[in-house]
Amino acid sequence: MLLLVDAGNTRVKWALAADAPGNGLDAGDWVTHGAVPHAELERLPAAWLGHGITRAIISNVAGAAMRAELEALLSALLPDLAPEWFVSMPALAGLRNGYRNPGQLGSDRFAAALGARTLAPGQALVVATCGTATTVDAVSADGVFIGGMILPGVGLMLGALARGTAQLPQVATGDLPATFADNTQDAILSGCLSAQAGAIERACAAHGAALCIVSGGAASHVAPLLSVPYRLLDNSVLVGLHAAASVMGNPPC
Repeated sequence: MLLLVDAGNTRVKWALAADAPGNGLDAGDWVTHGAVPHAELERLPAAWLGHGITRAIISNVAGAAMRAELEALLSALLPDLAPEWFVSMPALAGLRNGYRNPGQLGSDRFAAALGARTLAPGQALVVATCGTATTVDAVSADGVFIGGMILPGVGLMLGALARGTAQLPQVATGDLPATFADNTQDAILSGCLSAQAGAIERACAAHGAALCIVSGGAASHVAPLLSVPYRLLDNSVLVGLHAAASVMGNPPC
């Protein structure tokens, strides 16, 4: 069994797949999957125990302490398992990294782009991940990760307004309000969601994207505002890790 782990800024998402893609198994075909906040990592061993895990591929953008915690957890649960740490590289599985310093690109962004291209090959794509931060990246039809944007996520925008102003309240992400809201709470939410959608639409226009792949915790709130063709994809990073499983350890292609 193959364990895939996406350690992000807020949560650790994971999936179990029978094997790497191929022989009728597509990227994103899970046996089971889940997610925990950072404070609840102790719940992971019970979720993974008994599945016969023989391989683990991990993307971690949550820092050295998170890596150490995951290593300790896996070592206690599966002492003979050596996890494979996914990092951005110049090329992998048909995706070429156009970042000036390819290793500087976040592993989650590279994996998400790989996942998007795997599910929508041969198209000019914008890959938007709406999490703690929102990343909006462009992938060419011939498989080049061109680059992208990083902006505060919806939650960070809402929190910044509450902390940085004297009279604006803290607002939670909720139902989509009217564009021109008639009350302060809805006006804040409308503004923050519209800013996210506007950045994504600007990227799609600049890139001439045929499709936008949208994922992340706030994706369901942002995507309905988009006026461009889009597809919601849950766990795009895990899909990319699954796609990479077929070639990791082999020379880049």
